Amino acid sequence: MASSSSSMEGGVENDYTQDGTVDLKGNPVRRSKRGGWKACSFVVVYEVFERMAYYGISTNLVIYLTKKLHQGTVKSSNNVTNWVGTIWMTPILGAYIADAHLGRYWTFVAASAIYLSGMSLLTLAVSLPSLRPPHCTDPDPNNCPKASTLQLGIFFGALYTLAVGTGGTKPNISTIGADQFDDFEPREKAHKLSFFNWWMFSIFFGTLFANTVLVYIQDNVGWSIGYGLPTAGLLVSIVIFLAGTPFYRHRVPGGSPFTRMARVIVAAGRKWKVDVPGDPKQLYELDLADSVLNNYYDRFLNKAAVQTGSDDGPWMLCPVTQVEETKQMLRMIPILVATFIPSTMIAQINTLFVKQGTTLHRQIGSFHIPPASLTGFVTLSMLISVVLYDRFLVPLVRKWTKNPRGITLLQRMGIGIVFHIVIMLVASLTERHRLSEARKHGVVESGGQIPLSIFVLLPQFVLMGTADAFLEVAKIEFFYDQAPESMKSLGTSYSTTSLGIGNFISSFLLSTISDVTKRHGHKGWILNNLNASHLDYYYAFFSVLNFLNLGFFLVVIRFYVYKAEVSDSMHVLAEELKENARLREPSSNE
Repeated sequence: MASSSSSMEGGVENDYTQDGTVDLKGNPVRRSKRGGWKACSFVVVYEVFERMAYYGISTNLVIYLTKKLHQGTVKSSNNVTNWVGTIWMTPILGAYIADAHLGRYWTFVAASAIYLSGMSLLTLAVSLPSLRPPHCTDPDPNNCPKASTLQLGIFFGALYTLAVGTGGTKPNISTIGADQFDDFEPREKAHKLSFFNWWMFSIFFGTLFANTVLVYIQDNVGWSIGYGLPTAGLLVSIVIFLAGTPFYRHRVPGGSPFTRMARVIVAAGRKWKVDVPGDPKQLYELDLADSVLNNYYDRFLNKAAVQTGSDDGPWMLCPVTQVEETKQMLRMIPILVATFIPSTMIAQINTLFVKQGTTLHRQIGSFHIPPASLTGFVTLSMLISVVLYDRFLVPLVRKWTKNPRGITLLQRMGIGIVFHIVIMLVASLTERHRLSEARKHGVVESGGQIPLSIFVLLPQFVLMGTADAFLEVAKIEFFYDQAPESMKSLGTSYSTTSLGIGNFISSFLLSTISDVTKRHGHKGWILNNLNASHLDYYYAFFSVLNFLNLGFFLVVIRFYVYKAEVSDSMHVLAEELKENARLREPSSNE
């Protein structure tokens, strides 16, 4: 009887998670009661509806700015990329608040309320005639009445309120999902390997609805309904997420990651003349069991953990774990930089790619194809590519590589970068063909519609989706996987930061190249009249930029060392300290 009772107690004890997750009250949680795919189902369904809401606004935004607010090619495109860039940059703030103060769950809930208020105001702005300029049919937006300061203020105020809200939801929702799997339980750890693929699948499933149904409604039914439906979808998604609250596992905020990183850098700088001891036990550590050391030894930052006897406060002495966390986050920055240019390419989908579609034949019988609906092929291509990759390519390649992922995350990212070179080459050649047809049919100066099917643009959209299946999925998983445990939200925000900076680079390049190519009496590459523009040159320039970026990526990955497992960290550090001591011996003997 005692044996049976002991067995039951052992079974219950083994059922508790080992990764430090708790419930909202801070109590330890059991695997059988919380987390796993049961909890993730609420998170994944939320993401389907939320992505429908976001892409219902962003996909067709350049068309609204052109047709309703009467903005030109460069201005409307840059307004889209500046807003999207902000959307992807605000997660840094959201990650900070989550990791340092409120935790991921409460940060997400508060941000959702801001997000919903921005969407509601935006729906109001497109619905009331007094909040937009009079209708204009002139193809040249320069000849149409401009929106007033009040109209622009309300519209863009709503857009940027929405951006602040997404800053708290984007970095936390994916990490909340990943937190539902315990890395210390082999079966759950295996499930997490597929989580990010299916996470992206859910994102693009919601995106597909936005890129087809919502875009059609906006172009052919009305902008009020076209924006009202995404707002209603966001409300539904928030309700779905809240319904899953009893099943979630949570992580306790680990303090400000920015402060911890700053302390290490300052402490190391203040002790730059101090030698690092050869024995790791002489370095300052709060609890070796909590250490998250890596197999890379940066002697300068390690000085922050050297005990000198005169250390005063956390800005002079930092534990080894804190030093290693900082080194790991800094180590990923070159990889992050290498993703900026591909993110710039992604920014072209909802701007210039869509604008190209407005110049082409879009009729199939009585059905009028919205130009922005072609972005749905990015989604379809990505969905198909993810399934083929996860179900067929990974098992096949795994037989040779013995890697559970088939290929490494950096290899997968590299394949995506190569795809971007090909995409922009294809886009340049397609644009050259479009321009030749414009000249052939005499619509260069008038900017009229070219009797060429819009589906001629299909290859560049399809290839972009395939590239996403490699680069974007791997990027999210890489920055989450390689970030220290207490900085997972900050790690996830690296991937969103990449997209944000990519959009800002797109704005900069578009404005700069548009301005430079108009000098000395030239017409310029990017004009309001795309039939008289030279987007083929612009896309060729992007292809060269991608090629140079591939070279940079290949260089930085040679120096990157994957994060070591926690259980191996002290052993790794001890071995490297011994190796450093051995290398110093010859010089000291001399």
